[in-house]
Amino acid sequence: MFEIKPREKMVERAVLVGAYMDVEGRAEAEDLLQELAELVQTLGIPVIERILVHHREAHARLLLGTGKADEIADRVREIGGDVIIFDNELTPAQQRNWEEISKVSVIDRHEVILDIFGTRAQTREARIQVDLARMSYSLPRLTRAWSHLGKQGGGIGAKGEGESQLEQDKRKIRGQMDGLRRELQQVRKSRATQRKDRKRAPVPNAAIVGYTNAGKSSLLRHLTGANVLVEDKLFVTLDTTTRKIALPNKQPLLLTDTVGFVRKLPHQLVESFNATLEEAALSDFLIHVLDASHPKVMEFYNTTMHVLADLGADTKQMLVVFNKMDKADNPAAKVVLRRHFPDAIFISVHTGEGMDELIERIGGFVDHDTVTLQLTLPLERTDLLARLHREGRVLATEYGDDSVDVQVILSGRTTDDFLEYVQVKEPALGSDVTVPKS
Repeated sequence: MFEIKPREKMVERAVLVGAYMDVEGRAEAEDLLQELAELVQTLGIPVIERILVHHREAHARLLLGTGKADEIADRVREIGGDVIIFDNELTPAQQRNWEEISKVSVIDRHEVILDIFGTRAQTREARIQVDLARMSYSLPRLTRAWSHLGKQGGGIGAKGEGESQLEQDKRKIRGQMDGLRRELQQVRKSRATQRKDRKRAPVPNAAIVGYTNAGKSSLLRHLTGANVLVEDKLFVTLDTTTRKIALPNKQPLLLTDTVGFVRKLPHQLVESFNATLEEAALSDFLIHVLDASHPKVMEFYNTTMHVLADLGADTKQMLVVFNKMDKADNPAAKVVLRRHFPDAIFISVHTGEGMDELIERIGGFVDHDTVTLQLTLPLERTDLLARLHREGRVLATEYGDDSVDVQVILSGRTTDDFLEYVQVKEPALGSDVTVPKS
């Protein structure tokens, strides 16, 4: 059976190349090349040199001009590099042409991210999504992976006389991709059932979103005590984690950590990870975590908002949280952030700074969708009283001969179940009662 397997770690010395056309875009190109270096190092591959190239136009054969390409290839051989990694997206033909002139492996940013996702995926759903994305990326690059593609094949199972090996392999991959899509659909149905069960329970849900390595998993761990992996690396966690917490006002809340975003995310992953990211679209509100210490924090904010817009989640209630304030050593940058985001919370999960205020604000978001009811329950309906204690915040309880009066704060989605028990106060004797005219 034909398989697309993750690239084995066979390289030890990487040379990074970033090409840009707009002179004014040099600073952004440098920053993206730095981010690519962090991505490559996440795979455990050391970077020995970074090359930033300005070019006037994109060339079909090598992206860059022949002279500049030969210069880079010579430099790679001189310093002993064994892989060239482009920050730019390369076509399959461009990858092949670069490998011919450099005699080393050549990949691009998209393949690096796919490899990272492949090593990080833990759950069945994440593994299916990564395999699907990898096959989608690899399908047009088969001529780069096989040496027998020019052979002709026939016999049982072949699509006509003289079908090439390349066509057979592509057909096998498409078949496997169809199988993965069906399997993913089943997983999504299971997730939908779990989500429906959560929605049936009157507990609000908040999704933690943000750029990769902003501290989302650290925040979840701090708030809930969840045993989630926390490392100072990009894309440490890919699988959603949902945990329940009790706020100081006794209101329960489900917190969901989502996969981090990154600039220039391969479109294959955006499509295949919709099931993971839709937790953000279906939540009651969002907690958008940003790294306050990063000089490109505004770009990270825009990147996340762009992805949320694609998911239809950008219009949801959102609490903006700037994390890592203990590392933010630029006073002017702090002033600018506070001016642009006057309602944001500034915290440090590491030191605990601002965490009390954050929990209070989260409680305010939850309270926004709650109502206070005065109920009179039959004395024999102890099950309803137990449910009120479990799903709401009981403020007062007073027992009578055959009933119990309860003052409770409930989520708006729960009130319909208790409307028949709401107290209706009669006007006092002698009070003025206005009767509407007929």
